[in-house]
Amino acid sequence: MALPLRATQNTDLDFTPPPQDLGAMAEVLEGKHGSFAAGIADFFALYHGQRGDAGRAWAWTGIAELVRSRERDRLEGI
Repeated sequence: MALPLRATQNTDLDFTPPPQDLGAMAEVLEGKHGSFAAGIADFFALYHGQRGDAGRAWAWTGIAELVRSRERDRLEGI
């Protein structure tokens, strides 16, 4: 039985996470990196943007915004 050939590039597939997953990604990033979470998300947004992956850059930008808004909400609640 012949093995199927693996695609070396998946240019037609979209690996962008759905919007409902961005909140979970922001929570994990905050849990692991604390106050550095927004900066790390910005780094990944720039990294993917420079490599031409607009979907992932958009996702990481959204995560950075979520982290900052959650941090702002926490500080206003004090």
